[in-house]
Amino acid sequence: MSDVAPTLGDLPTPCLVLDRSKMERNLARMRARADALGVRLRPHCKTAKSAEVARRALGGDAGPITVSTLREAQYFAENGFSDITLAVGISPSRLNQAAGLLARGVDLAVTTDNAVIATEIVATAKALGVQFAVMIEVDVGEHRGGIEARAAELMEIAGILRDGGQEVRGILAHAGHTYGCRGADAVAEVAEAERAGAVLAAERLRQAGHACPVVSVGSTPGALFARNLDGVTEMRPGVYMFMDLFQSGVGCCGLEDIAVTVMASVTNLRPNEGSAHIDAGALALSKDRSTQAQPRDCGFGLLTDAFGRPLPGLTVEAVHQEHGRIAGAGVDPAILPIGSRVHVLPNHVCMTAAMYDRYAVVDGLSDGPKQPVVAFWDRVNGW
Repeated sequence: MSDVAPTLGDLPTPCLVLDRSKMERNLARMRARADALGVRLRPHCKTAKSAEVARRALGGDAGPITVSTLREAQYFAENGFSDITLAVGISPSRLNQAAGLLARGVDLAVTTDNAVIATEIVATAKALGVQFAVMIEVDVGEHRGGIEARAAELMEIAGILRDGGQEVRGILAHAGHTYGCRGADAVAEVAEAERAGAVLAAERLRQAGHACPVVSVGSTPGALFARNLDGVTEMRPGVYMFMDLFQSGVGCCGLEDIAVTVMASVTNLRPNEGSAHIDAGALALSKDRSTQAQPRDCGFGLLTDAFGRPLPGLTVEAVHQEHGRIAGAGVDPAILPIGSRVHVLPNHVCMTAAMYDRYAVVDGLSDGPKQPVVAFWDRVNGW
């Protein structure tokens, strides 16, 4: 076996490429932001789904993290992470699995917004001889999950848990509607409503005798543009690690900060139509069209050439399962001949990365197909 490191040109396409240097800048920026706001950073790993990225996000330590699935929790526990918050409301069918992680010594906090689920948590804990730590989710305006900070059910849930011998770990909120904002001021207003709602809920619990040590908020725009997080103990941004076209449209980053691309190959040219096809379609790129609602519609992704240089006016305008159609300003066969490589900047990197089991890690694209791959980092998928 050759000891020579592979290059990007050696890899089959489509391929998920991670620019380590860009990622490290994004990670350092958010660590500094958490320090400035005076809160603990508990990065949400649903975007990266990678132990190597998570360690780097925390400055090299296997510190506190957030996950979306118990499969992620299991994977990170196997890789040395023990302080884990499952930020998605848990279903009764998953409680046994969560209890198994607790029995292994993982400090797993689960989340609910429901008195029925709280009752199930108590019953499972008693049956299996474990104690759950529970975050109660409050709705701060997105209306996806959570209860109102002033709702009577907040006290009901906490009472069920306490009376059943479980730990009320704290309050969890997510202002996902920051993604609909345009500009820092608009994001800051939503972030303040998130902060205020979470702090209010925590204060109500404490007045009722619950310790409620954790007040947790999170979104990349909110973390970057919140004016303050007084009363909050931690934040849970995630997509900031890689950034994407949607985050660029919100104002969280520039195109030059997007650290993950999909490398694809040109498979045909249609000069009469001014288009071409690449071997990355709906599965490789996702069908996310989130930038459609923004001032700049990026189709299914913007393109650069193999050296990371923008191809102005070109987008992936349509996708089939394994095909992507490039069009826009007209495809020049002299620039993109058959077999040439392109990189697609994703609309929503969490969705785009979901089909891949690893990252091909590079430090820039300046050498194009000859760019050395410095590492392959695994990632976990599934539930």
